[in-house]
Formats: sequence, C-alpha cells, structure tokens
Amino acid sequence: MKKGMLIVIESGTDASGKATQAEKLCARLRNAHVNAIKAEFPNYKSESSALIKMYLKGEFGENPEQVNPYASSTFFAVDRFATYQKELKSFYETGGIIIADRYSTSNMIYQSSKFEKVKERDEFLEWLWDLEFKKFELPEPKHVIFLDIPPQVSINLLKKRKEKIIDLKGKDIHEKDINYINKTYQNAKYIAKKFNWKIINCMKNNKNLKTIEEIHEEIYSFWELIKKGEGI
Repeated sequence: MKKGMLIVIESGTDASGKATQAEKLCARLRNAHVNAIKAEFPNYKSESSALIKMYLKGEFGENPEQVNPYASSTFFAVDRFATYQKELKSFYETGGIIIADRYSTSNMIYQSSKFEKVKERDEFLEWLWDLEFKKFELPEPKHVIFLDIPPQVSINLLKKRKEKIIDLKGKDIHEKDINYINKTYQNAKYIAKKFNWKIINCMKNNKNLKTIEEIHEEIYSFWELIKKGEGI
C-alpha cells in the first residue's frame, strides 16, 4: 500500500498563523473527501514534551543561544518520535495525509540559527537530517509551506496573542529575545530557499498583512498543484 504524505506549514516567526492555516487546509481537504488529519508540534499534551517545556521556560538557559543546539534539538526530535509512533504512524503508513503545524523543519530553523558560520550551520543541518529521518526513521516532509512574515509584524501579533502553551506562564525564551527572533527569521529565509520550500508572502505591498482567507487561498492553490502532480 502506498504510504501517505506529510505537508508541513512552517514560518520563521511565532504568531504567524501556522495553526490556523493548518486547520483550515485540513478541514477543506476533509470536506473534499481527502483522508487528512492535522498534527501539531511540539505535542504539549504528551509527556514527551517535558524537556521542551523545561527548555522554553529557561531552565537550561534564559537565552536560547546559551543552550547547545544539538541537545535542544533532541528534545523536539524525541517528542516527534513519540507522537509519530503513538498517534500518526498507522494513519500515515496506510495512505493518510498529515498536515503538520511545525515539524523537524522548526529544528532546522530555530536551532541552526544559533550558529554564526554558514559551514557550521550546514553541518548541523546534515546531522539533524540524519538524526530525525535516518536514525529516528521519521517520515520526511513531501512539501513544506513557508509563511513569510517579517519579525516586527510577528512581534506585534505576539503582544496580542493569549497564552497558548501549557505550563509556560507567558512568552517562552524564543519569544522574549528580539535579537533571536530576527536571527531566526533571516535563517528561515536561507533554509526555505536552500531546501526549496514553497514560500508564501503574507504581506500586501510589504505593508499590510494579508487576511487569513487570502493566505489560505494561496496555500490551497499550491495544494491543487500537489494534487495534480501526485494524481490524488
């Protein structure tokens, strides 16, 4: 039986609407009788996210760049492994389509931004790919949709957003550090181009944020191309 497909919605900033867009795409696919489910990473409802919560609360360092990226990457990778094995593997291996709000791609963006030199960053990305997709045997994403939202817009949205993460009590160490937010965004653009992700410009004339529906329609148009290419 043909295995399923993993489509990831990613961005280089928080509060970018990834969860909303993943939900809308999944709902529309299901309405069209496509066998799809939504997954969210990290999986804060699972005990496997314990080390992630400690990391994001600053228990290993108040600044994200104080924490070894190889170590912190494993926190997220193990949570993905547990979630995939317990909740997603059977669905995926019987042909289901998973729409993921974040995935290994977030490790690629957030953790590799801790390296100043491109060579070290690329070496880390090779290590991470081997860890998650070869050693952990997690499925590789078939397509990654990158929501391109400038850091200042993201920061303004973060100020308006209600607390979202269980037990974190406010912003996490990634969201508190403005310098890290800017570095991560620039790194995300580098990675999106390097790995040929589908980039969705979420701004109108570089001034105003597109509506949720406008962004969704661009994502769905990309899905139509995927469907045609995959014969779905």
